[in-house]
Amino acid sequence: MQAVSSIPYALPAVDPADHLAIVDALYRFGAGQDMSDRTLFESAFAEDAVLDFTQPAKRLGAEIGVFKNRANIADTIFAAIAALDTTHTVTNPRITDYDGRHATLTALVEAQHLPRADHSRHLKLKNIYRIELSRAVDAWVMDHVRIDNVWMEGDPKVLFPGA
Repeated sequence: MQAVSSIPYALPAVDPADHLAIVDALYRFGAGQDMSDRTLFESAFAEDAVLDFTQPAKRLGAEIGVFKNRANIADTIFAAIAALDTTHTVTNPRITDYDGRHATLTALVEAQHLPRADHSRHLKLKNIYRIELSRAVDAWVMDHVRIDNVWMEGDPKVLFPGA
């Protein structure tokens, strides 16, 4: 049997409690949107966080900039989903770097967007998230989030009406 340390891409040991807490930052991001809970959503981010949604936006026909700082990220996301019902499903979370204070996480996130007044229309996105995180006082928080779209189905105008 091959030793774990000789397996390509073997990870440094991640404390099990940290593993759960690191992934929880991404869960808070999704659940905050799905439950319209801005406080929960903001708890996922560092104060000076960066969120890059430029690639999916471009695929949807919209040109946007990178979102910078927790308040701006929350303002922008909550304005975009104000009239939507959303569901976010996180799968395949994998910590790819960890030193006890910082971590890198990749995951697949499926995001369903439906106009609250018309569920006959929808936009479903399957995205790869690449996230850099740090340990804050009472939780792990996301410092940098890059979202890349793998596939989509539905109407881009659900999320970007002007697209």
